[in-house]
Amino acid sequence: MFIQTEATPNPATLKFLPGKVVMEKGTADFRSLEEAQTSPLAARLFAIPGVTAVYFGYDFVTVTKEDQEWQHLKPAILGSIMEHFMSGQPVMGGAANLAEMTDEEGEFFEDGDETIVATIKELLETRVRPAVAQDGGDITFKGFRDGTVYLNMKGACSGCPSSTATLKHGVQNLLRHFVPEVQAVEAL
Repeated sequence: MFIQTEATPNPATLKFLPGKVVMEKGTADFRSLEEAQTSPLAARLFAIPGVTAVYFGYDFVTVTKEDQEWQHLKPAILGSIMEHFMSGQPVMGGAANLAEMTDEEGEFFEDGDETIVATIKELLETRVRPAVAQDGGDITFKGFRDGTVYLNMKGACSGCPSSTATLKHGVQNLLRHFVPEVQAVEAL
């Protein structure tokens, strides 16, 4: 098994491409060992000292580290990903995890804004998320209130130094262009 790695705009996050489907549907974002217990792969990665976050996309895994150097962490991460896929274990532990993967959980917007929200979601799905996934992250809709779109930053996007620029200059400008009701974009 050959696992490719790619740098992301976030220097604390590295993208791993195992050459296999990681998440058939949805995504999963783990920020602690406790959260990682729902995934055998995430738990295995959190067992490596220095790993602070794990994110699963369709065909990639992003890992975020604390202070250690990648040259010291990368072999252990590669080995853990390889061992997991060779073992035949599932990436996620079962149906109990579906709530974590649904992007619509906890969304908020005013009655009457359904059309605006549908347009925002469609733009995010077709224009923003594919580009952000190339960098090992994800941006999902969380809410719309008083002209402000609230988004969740996941994977490499969470904590990335360039995420503010991505939000303000990329996503905000795109949404304002196509949806005049959008005045601002904020990360939650």
